[in-house]
Amino acid sequence: MLGREFGDVVRAIHEQHGVVFHLEETATAIDGGNVKLKGGTTLPADLVVVGIGVRPRLQLAERAGLKIDRGVAVNEYLETSVPGIFAAGDIARWPDRHTGENLRIEHWVVAERQGQTAARNILGQKQRFSEVPFFWSQHYDVPINYIGHAETWDDLDIEGNIESRDCLVRYRRNGRVLAVASIFRDVDNLKEEAAMESAGC
Repeated sequence: MLGREFGDVVRAIHEQHGVVFHLEETATAIDGGNVKLKGGTTLPADLVVVGIGVRPRLQLAERAGLKIDRGVAVNEYLETSVPGIFAAGDIARWPDRHTGENLRIEHWVVAERQGQTAARNILGQKQRFSEVPFFWSQHYDVPINYIGHAETWDDLDIEGNIESRDCLVRYRRNGRVLAVASIFRDVDNLKEEAAMESAGC
């Protein structure tokens, strides 16, 4: 998601704190105090935390006849394919004016803001949802901020130095900045977010 350079730095931060990665491995069994990996390694474990991803529950939306697109498809007003029915939060896939793509973002702030917009539209205000998505992540003493959304990009513009943990990275496609990630550059990150918003997001 952040690119190899950024990913390598995040991995290094955790390794410096004693985390051991078993990349491109799969757990095949968990029994007693052990986790067996596909490559044959057995790891002792006092506690196992499993992250299996998130999948929206679409059964009710499907039964209601709503259009589905890896989530519930909504328009810029968060209205579904059935007039008068709105969707917001982790389940809603909306048209993002900045990227030109349909997005479904799993972040509580996006869900909160979409809920506010959907409520206004239920009351007849016809307000477009145009918020710039973002997230932040704290890795020990290293903060990572990310705004926008870029599943793919063709160019990285790196300001500062990722390895030195002082950088602003712009993810561009066809010359356009789709997303920005930063480490210890909070003010610059906020300026980039303001620029995205003023560009008509």
